[in-house]
Amino acid sequence: MKKWKPIFVENSIVPVILSKIAPIEIGAITLGFIVFARGTLSEQTRLHETIHFQQFLETLFIPFVLIYFYDYVKGYIILRDGKLAYYNIRAEQEAHVNDSNPNYLNERKRYHWLTRGTEWN
Repeated sequence: MKKWKPIFVENSIVPVILSKIAPIEIGAITLGFIVFARGTLSEQTRLHETIHFQQFLETLFIPFVLIYFYDYVKGYIILRDGKLAYYNIRAEQEAHVNDSNPNYLNERKRYHWLTRGTEWN
């Protein structure tokens, strides 16, 4: 499963619609096995979304969504800022810190993001 990649759908309206309710402007979003992108994906964004896809595979869909929203709500309660809460979601922390490392998926430790590893805190 470590070598699995999501299906990329570029020039999609899905991120545009979801941006209306999100605290950030969504350029791409991983929903299960599919990544929906507002435009054409850069290699960095492809890697970022593939990291999320791997997180999804590790926890399956429902637990991933629950963890993601738990982190967001907890961050929002503490920080009182939607954008800061988003950047404190552990799934986002792993993806943002490592999306510029083309070797990251090969080096990545499974489930490590759940413990908020010190490399991205």
